[in-house]
Amino acid sequence: MPDCVVVGSGVFGSWTALRLRQAGRSVALVEAFGPGNPKSSSGGASRVIRMGYGADEIYTRWAMRSLAAWKEFPDLFQHTGVLWTARRGHPYGETTLQVFRQLGVAHEVLSSDDVGRRYPALHFEEEIFGIFEPESGALLAKRAVSAVARDAARIGVEAVQGAVVPFLEEGRLERIAIEGGRTLEAETFLFACGPWLPKLFPQAVGRRIRVTRQPIFYFDARGIAMPVWIDFTDPRGAYTIPALDGKSFKLSLDRHGPPFDPDSGSRSVTAEETAAARAFLAERFPALRDAPVVETEVCQYESTSSGDFLIDRHPSMPNVWLVGGGSGHGFKHGPAVGEYAAGLIGGAESDPRFSWASKLEAAARSVY
Repeated sequence: MPDCVVVGSGVFGSWTALRLRQAGRSVALVEAFGPGNPKSSSGGASRVIRMGYGADEIYTRWAMRSLAAWKEFPDLFQHTGVLWTARRGHPYGETTLQVFRQLGVAHEVLSSDDVGRRYPALHFEEEIFGIFEPESGALLAKRAVSAVARDAARIGVEAVQGAVVPFLEEGRLERIAIEGGRTLEAETFLFACGPWLPKLFPQAVGRRIRVTRQPIFYFDARGIAMPVWIDFTDPRGAYTIPALDGKSFKLSLDRHGPPFDPDSGSRSVTAEETAAARAFLAERFPALRDAPVVETEVCQYESTSSGDFLIDRHPSMPNVWLVGGGSGHGFKHGPAVGEYAAGLIGGAESDPRFSWASKLEAAARSVY
């Protein structure tokens, strides 16, 4: 019988399993579809890793620690740099600069003219400023999750294939059943199953984490030289990632879409979603106005009320821990989340912002 069973081999679950095993615990890692599978929130080709988080210093610190951990795996981190753009006086940009100075994060502040000279493909009508993070970039998402899961298996984490059968959400959990007939007993269970967390825990999580549809587009942008780019000048919000790992130029509008079921939701983009992506691309990258769409994906965010992660004990199941609510920005933090969750199980002090009690039913996003 393992000491700990971790359910979900996405970025949070794989890193937690690895950190628990490194702490000397016996661990089983349960996964229904495989690490980085297309249905998961940790799938796909790439994710941004950046240090800027406004005044939320804890996330900047976690991103710094996580980047160091990701770099221990060869070729997963892509050193593209990260460019932010925002209007002058934008509070998120200004507080990001304050935290960068406090923590010694490498950065450059760029004027509108600087951005225009350095990145001529970008177009803005208004006066803006830029923050460039030269040491940040992108992670190869699916490959990264698979690498962490392999490393966990190499040091003794048992990989168990199959979906967990739903159970009563009360009292001490003695065992879980896996589809196919196997059962697993443990002292401690940790569930890091992304968009399936509200499904397994409808009482504790169901209305505290909202799963939403997020379309992603890959455009033929040959000839366009850009780092990772994050736009805070427009309420639509957007980010782009340059062509990496055989994929084309990636664009996503960083806003919460309609509710989405990870099992039955359509993974095909709609004409309306495509039109919205094209309109944004044409406005910010005029040379790409007629660029062909090479590929599309539909994934999901699972967001808490504030955007802070949920990393806490289940309110009525004393040996069950809940880890989720990546809220669209969680991937980069996998190493820090794993370290924090493993520490909690070992008796470390918790941070109230990650508590179950702080997760409300009404959305009031403050972390981006």
